[in-house]
Amino acid sequence: MMRESMTRDIEPSATVNAPSVTGGVAAPSVLRALRCSVCGAEFAEAGRALRCAHGHSFDIAKQGYVNLLHAKVPAGTADTPAMVAARAAFLDAGHYAPLADAVARAAEASARVPRSGGASPDFQRHEFRDLAALPELVLDAGAGTGYYLAAALDALPNAAGLALDLSAAACRRAARAHPRAAAAVWNTWEPLPLADGCASVMLNVFAPRNAAEFRRVLRDDGVLVVVTPTSSHLAELGELTLAVDPRKDERLTEGLSRHFDRVDAEEVNYPLELSASETRTLIEMGPTAHHLSPGALDALPDAVRVTVSCTVAVYRLRDEAA
Repeated sequence: MMRESMTRDIEPSATVNAPSVTGGVAAPSVLRALRCSVCGAEFAEAGRALRCAHGHSFDIAKQGYVNLLHAKVPAGTADTPAMVAARAAFLDAGHYAPLADAVARAAEASARVPRSGGASPDFQRHEFRDLAALPELVLDAGAGTGYYLAAALDALPNAAGLALDLSAAACRRAARAHPRAAAAVWNTWEPLPLADGCASVMLNVFAPRNAAEFRRVLRDDGVLVVVTPTSSHLAELGELTLAVDPRKDERLTEGLSRHFDRVDAEEVNYPLELSASETRTLIEMGPTAHHLSPGALDALPDAVRVTVSCTVAVYRLRDEAA
């Protein structure tokens, strides 16, 4: 939240496999990207706060994230601390590790821009630049706990990451998801508090998509990696999870088509054997957790077999002049 400037110092962040790349909201690539959510001016580090030239100041929380909102989030719109804790427990158990691996592969392969600079659907078969050309900022819009951002950063050793999420509880975890990660609380349906063309890779995993803003903050040679569930995803749980529109993938492409071309996609499908406790955690981490009645999960079977079924799609900016 916006407050008067603080005077405490920020502790330096650690680095992993990339001595020149640091984490936290004061890391150079993150600080260059962030903009004041009041006036749009650039930020400078001021003790344990970010302050713009017009005097607007935002505290850096002790967990390392910054809240750029101007008001409290209405109840029922952001993930609660209980939902975030359930998601962290479920993801940390490795149940979605194959999906995180697919996101990391897409980010790494897509970041290696063809020498021609084109956006051909067969870009993975081009001759690529070396790893020195990897991006300096990975942006995850609707990042949750930062689980997928951390996987992408592991695959991109010269990049820093920035997680955006409406939930402060999620950003507390995302800020510490990886040594090169930072986090900011923001509503991604609103204009993003970011500079034009600041991100080389954008991730959007099970989250809302603001196509016009994604286009604005993505570099011309950047990539957008989007993960969406198919109609088979967790279908075995019935009404305990949100039903997926069979046309979701088609609607996604339509929604992004003004600004983006889909250039690649991978289907991730596998069975998952869960205990009753793990199934409860899976349900409690999702959006239906906002609406569960007391006792709704008391009668879960001892063992549940569900299907993980998602599409990991890669998009590049389309030539809007064509």
